[in-house]
Amino acid sequence: MSSDILSFIIFLPAIVAFGLMITTRDVNTIRNIAFLTTTVILALVLKIYIEFQPSAGMQFVTNVPWIETYGINYYLGLDGFSLTILMMIAILIPTSYLLLWEGRTKGYWINMLLVQTGVTGTLLSLDIVLFYFFWEVMLLPVFLMIGAYGFGDKVATTIKVTVYTMLGSLLMFIAILYLGVAYHSEFGTWSFAYNELMKITTIEYSTKVWLFLGFLAAFAIKIPIFPLHTWIMETYKNAPTGAVFLLSSIMAKLGVYAIVRFMIPIFPDIYIEFSVYFVAIGLFGLVYFGIAALMQDDIKRMFAYSSASHLSFIAAGIFSLNEYGINGALYLIIAHAIATGALFLLIGLIHEETGFKTIKELGGIAKQAPILTFIFAIMLFANVGLPGTNGFVSELLIIFGIYEFNHTLGYISATTVVIGASYMLWMFQRAILQDRPEGSSTLIMRDLKIKEIIGLAPWVILVFLMGLYPDIFINKFEPTVTHYINDILHIGATK
Repeated sequence: MSSDILSFIIFLPAIVAFGLMITTRDVNTIRNIAFLTTTVILALVLKIYIEFQPSAGMQFVTNVPWIETYGINYYLGLDGFSLTILMMIAILIPTSYLLLWEGRTKGYWINMLLVQTGVTGTLLSLDIVLFYFFWEVMLLPVFLMIGAYGFGDKVATTIKVTVYTMLGSLLMFIAILYLGVAYHSEFGTWSFAYNELMKITTIEYSTKVWLFLGFLAAFAIKIPIFPLHTWIMETYKNAPTGAVFLLSSIMAKLGVYAIVRFMIPIFPDIYIEFSVYFVAIGLFGLVYFGIAALMQDDIKRMFAYSSASHLSFIAAGIFSLNEYGINGALYLIIAHAIATGALFLLIGLIHEETGFKTIKELGGIAKQAPILTFIFAIMLFANVGLPGTNGFVSELLIIFGIYEFNHTLGYISATTVVIGASYMLWMFQRAILQDRPEGSSTLIMRDLKIKEIIGLAPWVILVFLMGLYPDIFINKFEPTVTHYINDILHIGATK
């Protein structure tokens, strides 16, 4: 297949979005064309996924000059790691449309399309200037969605998240420019390709630490990692359902992806030396955010803390320096995106239908919406790592990886995952299962419609397919992880 297929997948949503912006105002037409566009992309990504040959190298590569004077290229490609996340994006976005089908505006759907171009371009870029361009592109439509369609103090929320992300992006951009200049000083030519920047040997150790932290600031804010998390709670609370879904299920995962794609190859020695601190910070975040989730009454804030807790666990796995932990972290990226994305969409539906958003206001939903309750339960149990679900496989691999990295931290990781089960089951009992108190206001909640069930069906299938047959998926990205461990970090085989 032509390497141009990646460019088509990236830019088709943006081309359609701009076309719809100037040709029609009919919301139903815009929504239908947007859905058709994302479905076409899903079909193309499925074809790539089937044809992809598991290996450590990049495939479907496009590398042509963009800003030739400074060695900035339009450089795209994918390996097993980026392919797996691309497949996740291609499945989740069109199916999520079926749960966001009604009550949206023209701008809502256009921004959803633009975000897909941004996240896909970010994922497939191998030139770090091109990566930075798409990194910024994917943020703007989400800011517009929060400001235009959010709740509560949405303006202050938009300003806060903008300031946070711009600060992180600025630090990353400074680090990118420094690396480009360092490469030019050492080799006499310009390049911002990540595989070329790996060759730099003249940067002093102390400078490399600051460059490492510059990249990490941007990615840690996006994930988020403690203590760069304070924007997430009000954002998830006040953002519209589509924006919360995109932030939690896709964009946060790209922060983890970027650490693996760029920081490990460019700064392998710093990554190894600082790994114990970031595993510890990740486990601290797992506990801290989990306890904070237990204390929340607003259900969207509770899920914001829950998401941050799981993402902290993913970060701990990424820094565990072995295949168990890194494979588990990459697997949990997909498992968490499916489970948390579905839960945020269902919570958004409950809020839109009932008008209630605090746990104490809810209750009695199970009797009125049994299908919704059943799917909610599946995603909740996947989120807490019930055996047979994808969450169990990924969390178990991370625990093994952290234990191999450090026995004490391994024991801690094995015991603290219980916190996630505690607040999830507590919320499910109060908000969904138990009857409403006598004398309380009436809560009317419809059950899922056919199109919403169809939208969630692939997610449910993946929960169990990934949980029961993990090798089908892990085999796609495991050669990439092995390459990182053996050839970049020179740690040697650990399995």
